[in-house]
Amino acid sequence: MKGKFTTLLVANRGEIAVRIIRAAKELGLRTVAVYSDADADSLAVRMADTSVRIGPAHASKSYLSISAVIEAARKSGAGAIHPGYGFLSENAEFAEAVEQAGLVFVGPTPHAIRTMGDKAAARSAAVQAGVPTVPGSVGVVLTAEDAVSQAQNIGFPIMIKASAGGGGRGIRVANNADELRQQFVLATTEAAAAFGNGAVYLERFIRRARHIEVQILGDGQRVVHCFERECSLQRRRQKVWEEAPSVAISKDTRAALCDSALRLASAVAYRGAGTLEYLYDDDSKAFFFIEMNTRIQVEHPVTEMVTGIDLVQEMIRIALGEPLRLLQQDIRLNGAAIEVRINAEDAAKHFMPSPGKITQLLVPGGPGVRFDSMLYPGYTVPAYYDSLLGKLIVHAPDRPGALCRMKRALGELVVEGVHTTVPLHQALCVAPEVASAQFHTGFLETWLAENPLDATPPVTPKQGVNP
Repeated sequence: MKGKFTTLLVANRGEIAVRIIRAAKELGLRTVAVYSDADADSLAVRMADTSVRIGPAHASKSYLSISAVIEAARKSGAGAIHPGYGFLSENAEFAEAVEQAGLVFVGPTPHAIRTMGDKAAARSAAVQAGVPTVPGSVGVVLTAEDAVSQAQNIGFPIMIKASAGGGGRGIRVANNADELRQQFVLATTEAAAAFGNGAVYLERFIRRARHIEVQILGDGQRVVHCFERECSLQRRRQKVWEEAPSVAISKDTRAALCDSALRLASAVAYRGAGTLEYLYDDDSKAFFFIEMNTRIQVEHPVTEMVTGIDLVQEMIRIALGEPLRLLQQDIRLNGAAIEVRINAEDAAKHFMPSPGKITQLLVPGGPGVRFDSMLYPGYTVPAYYDSLLGKLIVHAPDRPGALCRMKRALGELVVEGVHTTVPLHQALCVAPEVASAQFHTGFLETWLAENPLDATPPVTPKQGVNP
């Protein structure tokens, strides 16, 4: 459903809620923030034109409550709902409930969410569209013995992946048939507990793969791509550092990769912003589709920096009923961008969450520097949600320049009162492997084991010295 509206409700929290509110205000829309009891003093609540409480701190009774969000839209007079990322953003039932309430869902259709949000169904759609996929099972695998039988044809090592999973969760690796039998039972149990869906499927495990994804925008009639991002620096399959473009792929590979993303998104008449994720094998120079995220991504700012396109505003314009304004030939790559995720975690203590009160905040500036966050001095970071505080993004004419700019910006950033992952990113900025872009999805885990991090926070600028 799409159409005109004047008030947008943001069904999310944290930095993405702030990001969406800013984009909506620039389009002249009235904004509504929803909040749990833990987020009553959040920056999103302060920035929105109005706000509505939707429940207690636990997400299951607030941000994941479809009825509470719909009721908040009704009470506030909102005509549309933007789900952000996480929570209900890829929930087809939620998208349907929004439309059934006579509201506009800022995102794809429920059909597209079901088709592409379910990883097994997305693989089947990719095969039908002629998009290369990692060798794996056709659809979900129902029993451990069926998994073993199919794995013998696919080849070990094998990944067991939750069909309804996301964010790197619901994944296990087996090196042989015995391990597969054991891991299959654990994987299905975990998937059912985490996602309410125990279905799993199989993929061959590529040990030295890069994670490369393509950003697309569609209006249900036409789709364009905004090139690719490299997201190979991951810890426990969670991205911590993202770049655009990827320096690992050639011009011809980039063209083929982006074309495959357009074919697949067009096949489901995609509407809104979405990301198609691929594994890239450095050895064979081949890429394989693995899944689609039917929402805006945490790392969308790096794409915005190298293309000059406000992806969130384009999502809203499409939801307003406007045709896609962008022509593929007009979308160009400009320079290089890097984003690092600033989490409230103590990297020296196995990345233990570190909630608490922000006692001081100094934000870096200068050319090509952007800081998307939910922070302000005096804000208390709650313990109930994801530890992401914000993202530091830099842009420069080339990747070496972006690395130097990131190192400088991290040196200026001061967040006191909680531990953060700033020391991790400062160390990565000077790591030779990162400088030469010689990394893969398993690199960071090994690197951290060999390079333990100091818990010392960034030094606060001395009195009398401008940060």
